[in-house]
Amino acid sequence: MLPNSPEQRRIGIALVSCTTLMFATLDALAKHLVQELPVLQVVWLRFATHVFIMAALLWPQHGLRLVTVTRPRLHVLRGLMMCAMTALNFWSLQYLQLAVTGAMQFSVPILIAVFSALWLGERLDLRRWLAILTGFVGVLIIIRPGSHAFHPAILLTLMNAILYASFNLLTRHMAKTESAEATQWLAAAVAALVLTPFGLWQWQTPEHWSTWGWIAMTGLLGGLGHYCVTLAHRRASAAVLGPFLYQQIIYMSALGWLVFGNVPDLAVVLGALVVVSSGLYLLWREVGGR
Repeated sequence: MLPNSPEQRRIGIALVSCTTLMFATLDALAKHLVQELPVLQVVWLRFATHVFIMAALLWPQHGLRLVTVTRPRLHVLRGLMMCAMTALNFWSLQYLQLAVTGAMQFSVPILIAVFSALWLGERLDLRRWLAILTGFVGVLIIIRPGSHAFHPAILLTLMNAILYASFNLLTRHMAKTESAEATQWLAAAVAALVLTPFGLWQWQTPEHWSTWGWIAMTGLLGGLGHYCVTLAHRRASAAVLGPFLYQQIIYMSALGWLVFGNVPDLAVVLGALVVVSSGLYLLWREVGGR
């Protein structure tokens, strides 16, 4: 099959769609687990299981390529960023609805556009800047600073989005020289290693055996999710895949309602629509819209 053939694009779309469902389920599991166990313990176990499960799946085929890299410092930096992002996300999930954290995550394409202009010297026209400003208005609608609905934990989600945008730019930069398998596995290994003393320091033995199953699922979903999105980008461009990433907000809202009984209020829905619309407009302009 040709790299840019319709069949390959369909495979890429299917893979990224599976990824959004896996990441939404991962967040739902994390929200459940941090009600029972300390946040840092949950984050550590999420990465530790990720490392072992993905090593078992990938080592037979890739062997030493999992640890063969040309820019080790960037892998360490990426692992530290992944560690911080997951900790911020799981911490915020203690207090916020899944729909709120999901809506905030979709400010990432807007932040990437800003960072690309500031750091990479990419030029943005007036329409793109207006889309970016509109997206930030959507973020403010969700956050509602100064109102009784504002919760300080939403700032953790905002910090996570800023880190995630930087993380995406770093990943794009590393993709020129590093393999997808090594990139996703080493980041989890660095995060697990860094978090080990903190996880052991806050250790609490789970009361139920089922908790161990949920913990293993977080590692499996995290590892497979990152690997699937990498495979998806090999088969289709970011412009093709981008719109399908937004379905994650649907899954997170549905899981929040089904599992936790949370229904997003009107401000969250309106803010999410503004943010998603701004991101899709920026994506359309990148594809070649006028």
